[in-house]
Amino acid sequence: MAQFQFVMRSGPTPGETFPLEGDQLVIGRDSANAIAINDAEISRKHARLNFQGGKYVIEDMGSTNGTFVNGQRLVGPVVLKPGDVVSLGEQIVLMYDVISLDSGATIASPRAAARMVAPPAQHQPVPPPVQTPTPAYSSSPAKKTNLMPFFIGGGVLLFICLCIAFFVWVDATYRWCVFFPFLSGC
Repeated sequence: MAQFQFVMRSGPTPGETFPLEGDQLVIGRDSANAIAINDAEISRKHARLNFQGGKYVIEDMGSTNGTFVNGQRLVGPVVLKPGDVVSLGEQIVLMYDVISLDSGATIASPRAAARMVAPPAQHQPVPPPVQTPTPAYSSSPAKKTNLMPFFIGGGVLLFICLCIAFFVWVDATYRWCVFFPFLSGC
């Protein structure tokens, strides 16, 4: 049996643990949220966690400062894995952790404890996460180039070239009167 949690690595209360219990949890500044973090950088309803297939899926709820997983800004839902680092804006950093509960054990221990890093001192600024687009996080299909303008332009260019070739041929073979009998002098 497993229990999931967030551990705050940096933010207003470093080291605070947020147990994840429920099928749908909202993270944000509003005190009515399942995970309430009182910080001006967080939107009232910042991100949502959905429990699906034994895993939590996180998605941004249109927050002002964005939600990031391992430095990548979310543009769609992402399945969380133990050890993932979730950033809300630039200053709030949470680590996603799984606690294995063994019914015969007397102590529950986090699996990812060895990967945990001590939270940075609060007075040190945390560098902003790198924002590079990654296809794995994209919810929209790749943008396709519309080729129709190229086909239309090519057709118009071909038509103009044929017209010029026709008039050069008519002029070279003195057939103006054959094709254009309405011209004076024919």
